[in-house]
Amino acid sequence: MSKLYIDKCPICGQSQFEKVMTCTDHYATGESFDLYRCLSCNFMFTQNAPVESEISRYYESPDYISHSDTHKGLMNSVYHKVRKYMLSEKAKLVSKSSNLTCGRLLDIGTGTGYFADKMKREGWQVSAIEKSSQAREFSKEHFGLNVNTPDTLFTIKEKSFDVITLWHVMEHLEQLDRTWNTLYKILKDSGTLIIAVPNSASYDAVKYKEMWAAYDVPRHLWHFTPTTIKKLASKHGFVMTERHPMPFDAFYVSMLSEKYMKKSHTFVRGLLTGTKAWIASLNHKDKSSSMIYIFRKKQL
Repeated sequence: MSKLYIDKCPICGQSQFEKVMTCTDHYATGESFDLYRCLSCNFMFTQNAPVESEISRYYESPDYISHSDTHKGLMNSVYHKVRKYMLSEKAKLVSKSSNLTCGRLLDIGTGTGYFADKMKREGWQVSAIEKSSQAREFSKEHFGLNVNTPDTLFTIKEKSFDVITLWHVMEHLEQLDRTWNTLYKILKDSGTLIIAVPNSASYDAVKYKEMWAAYDVPRHLWHFTPTTIKKLASKHGFVMTERHPMPFDAFYVSMLSEKYMKKSHTFVRGLLTGTKAWIASLNHKDKSSSMIYIFRKKQL
């Protein structure tokens, strides 16, 4: 199997790293992967993950909820109820941050198409991209969406979109620099880039360490903090204008983490930790389990 070896930090270009921890793939294979940190800028990443062309089998699990529609089990049921609420909140955030009630929107990593469908019903002209063929088919069958494959991203004309969204997608993308360069090219000069990613500096990440479910190796290649994603965005011509906590993520991630630790009463334990994480984020939003970042192009 070919592996992705990181020999230069994607943010600062330095090559001095330290091993931070070893995490297990609890979803699909039970294999172990090492997390490393750049000694210069503190950016953390998964070392020796399978390359993009060979990683598909690590997504082949019915438990991978972002690409499934099952309501079986308590955690799945909670996930989908929260998703319904968050779809409305995301739509409000798009309009507020862009100062638009309609326009051209690109959703990258659209999954099963719920957000793209929501924005289409809100009056937006929506394009969507998704790697999973099963998820693309689901989007077409349930929502009538014609979702494109990832290679189309690099063929889009310059300044095509008012808003580009990546909801828990950036951490998966092998071609990090190329993706950011493309986002800059295809976003209008007055456009808005919205990115949501797990926060490895969060309360629950610190608590669970290598058992933190949101490390999700090897599917998650990059492990961002508010500081490191701001630096990465700046490198590619963006400025962070807002950041918002995603408090519900802490509950779900904590429940999964407790499950991985083989603890009893995982729902209750996860609920307790999620509550503590939520309180921590009220006092310091950068402690939130996941964060939403709003970026705009730098004004020259």
